[in-house]
Amino acid sequence: MNDGRMSVDMWFDPICPWAWVTSRWLLEVERVRPVDVRFHIMSLSVLNEGRELSERYQALMKRGWGPVRVCTAAAAKVGEGVLRDLYTALGTRIHNGGREFDQELYREALTEVGLDPALAAAADSAEYDEALRASHEAGMAPVGNDVGTPVIHFPGPEPGQTVAFFGPVVTPTPRGEDAGRLWDGTVLVTATPGFYELKRTRDARPSFI
Repeated sequence: MNDGRMSVDMWFDPICPWAWVTSRWLLEVERVRPVDVRFHIMSLSVLNEGRELSERYQALMKRGWGPVRVCTAAAAKVGEGVLRDLYTALGTRIHNGGREFDQELYREALTEVGLDPALAAAADSAEYDEALRASHEAGMAPVGNDVGTPVIHFPGPEPGQTVAFFGPVVTPTPRGEDAGRLWDGTVLVTATPGFYELKRTRDARPSFI
């Protein structure tokens, strides 16, 4: 907490549509509540290593290395602060635009945020995998490995304490005061000792409106 503002951290994988909606909600929250959001990288491809998956999901996890590697390379070059805009540039193309994860996509997104498009080559390289795994572990350690993304870290009740949760999973993106009210409720439950889960079966696909 700083001058009445709360800093929170979200771990995302650019390929996850649910994380994309949650990230757009958090940006909306910044407009209506004294909240500052910092973005970090986790990887569904790392999370699912060694797990039994359908052929379709295995193929997605194989392709999923590219976007997170590009994000990690960008963060290594200029700092994690670039991830906010780079995530937006990638996610808008992937989720709103229905684009494939390929070199053209990465170069376009990198160029949009003022980075060297040559960083797109990181998608096919293990050069930044150690840093990627470290960021992934930092995000998942407080919440456990039986969840995916989005993961959000909140300040705990004690100085230096972190409370982490998976979610919220919501669609479409709440806007304006609707976003603020969802935020208020989320903060309330995360501040409750012993609170772990609130869930129901999803009956809608993610909407990117």
